[in-house]
Amino acid sequence: MNIRKQYELKAKEIIGDRSKAEEQYDDEVLRGLKSGCNIRDAIARANAKYPTEALAVDASSEQDVASHNEFLLEHEKIMKMARR
Repeated sequence: MNIRKQYELKAKEIIGDRSKAEEQYDDEVLRGLKSGCNIRDAIARANAKYPTEALAVDASSEQDVASHNEFLLEHEKIMKMARR
């Protein structure tokens, strides 16, 4: 198995199966982060736009949520480079 396929399988394992609504929510969080928002503001922005997918983030979960979204940002960059 080539490295790209191995990466894609591992990423799918980390990200998990997501519904279309979950993908849209995550994309909105990422847009907020890309525009300079901190994780709490990016989530608040996504929660306002997609209230059915809203996350409640507190001090105990903030780092986990931030790490997950940092992974999604890096994954997005890697997949863009792989399509070139």
